[in-house]
Amino acid sequence: MTNQPEPTFAAGLSTNPTVFIVDDDDAVRHALQTLVKSMDIQACAFADVQSFLDAYDPEQPGCLVLDVRLPQLSGLELQEYLQRQGIKTPVIFVSGHSTVSMAVRTLRAGAIDFLEKPFDDQALLDSIQRALECDRRIRLDEQWRKNILQYLDQLSRREEEVLRLLIQGKANKAIAHEMSLSTKTIETHRAHIMRKLGVNSLAGLVWMALTSGEYHEIPEHLPFPLPKQNPALLSLRQ
Repeated sequence: MTNQPEPTFAAGLSTNPTVFIVDDDDAVRHALQTLVKSMDIQACAFADVQSFLDAYDPEQPGCLVLDVRLPQLSGLELQEYLQRQGIKTPVIFVSGHSTVSMAVRTLRAGAIDFLEKPFDDQALLDSIQRALECDRRIRLDEQWRKNILQYLDQLSRREEEVLRLLIQGKANKAIAHEMSLSTKTIETHRAHIMRKLGVNSLAGLVWMALTSGEYHEIPEHLPFPLPKQNPALLSLRQ
């Protein structure tokens, strides 16, 4: 069992999520906003993509309910823009003029759902709940990763080199030979690494490396089980 870093960032995830609605139909836009607010969820509505972008802060938790066809920039173009910017806000598409190929395209690009107008209110609310949970997990994963990178930054250059060899499954003796050092020195480096990272096993070291996203030398098949309780690790292994 590893001693995982305490998620001191958790308080930052308590901000109430917001459902961002982008639809150029005034009646639909207001109806959607009223529906979302009836569930005690914050909602902000916009008539076009540019208005949304002008007001949007990616740090704000939430999801996006997005019409496909919009003036100037379409919903599809907004989805592509957010992806290029590395913004992972979950998207729910709604459309009154959809095609199968359009729905497939948005879902393949990562949309949570694609609903045809008119749609059942409960179907939309269910999709919103899934999207908000997805956003929560994404933000938790990102916070875990940032937290772990702070731990990894404490390692010296030599310790990082030893860590890279350890997570490849190499034994202390093999590492010592490769680095032209004594086995005792490698054991000392390994102890320092574990202390700095707050783990007590090789599985814990691999867990940290996987979660950070900075190490790609990890073998496909490991001779020990990895911890499974951290959502960041689970998402990276999928």
